[in-house]
Amino acid sequence: MADKLLRCAVYTRKSTEDGLDQEFNSLEAQYEACAAYALSQKHEGWLLLPGRYDDGGFSGGNMQRPGLQRLLAEVAA
Repeated sequence: MADKLLRCAVYTRKSTEDGLDQEFNSLEAQYEACAAYALSQKHEGWLLLPGRYDDGGFSGGNMQRPGLQRLLAEVAA
């Protein structure tokens, strides 16, 4: 086990709302892939935080995305 704890959060984004109404959508796939990687690094001290930070239907062209803003606020706190 690593000496240092590294808290990890997963942020997901999809620029359109197409397909977001599906039970398993792009945001879910992104989250699962990132969560699996974070969990694979547990031996390095990575700890996956339980919160979800998703922005479906938001462009990456600016920072005005609710999930991203919530994540940034929690990091600052």
